[in-house]
Amino acid sequence: MGKMLVKRIRQGNNSTLSKIYVDDVLLCYGLEDAVREMKIKGETAIPAGRYRLTFNTYGAMNARYKRKFPEIHQGMVEIKGIPNYSYVYMHIGNNIGDTAGCLLVGESWELIEGDYELRKSKKAYVSLYKRLIGKMVIKVVSLEIRNEMLDSEKVSK
Repeated sequence: MGKMLVKRIRQGNNSTLSKIYVDDVLLCYGLEDAVREMKIKGETAIPAGRYRLTFNTYGAMNARYKRKFPEIHQGMVEIKGIPNYSYVYMHIGNNIGDTAGCLLVGESWELIEGDYELRKSKKAYVSLYKRLIGKMVIKVVSLEIRNEMLDSEKVSK
């Protein structure tokens, strides 16, 4: 089984920054909405826990990414098993306005007016997607999301 880890490390005013690992290798950073006790659609980070990654091969977002990445796209990477939620994807975006409750990816980050933003999202997405599709085609890939917030002096880019 392949494994992906989203380790949340920083909380902004309305955003959550994480490090994303695949098979224990740090690949990129992640961005979600704020961590809240109860998930509010489009406004809250995915609850910490264990999930399964699958391909979603239908819908408007899938069609957009098929046009945007015709050489590699095999479906949106969907995070399955989130209680009371579906269609939660990993995708491109730079700030919490782009999340819609999903997990964004980027190569680097900045703290802007109290909230985290990602940079080089497309490049990080392609790298992560290529790593994941090779695994997802042949085996189950699990996702673990952990809250391991650090204080500001321990964070490094």
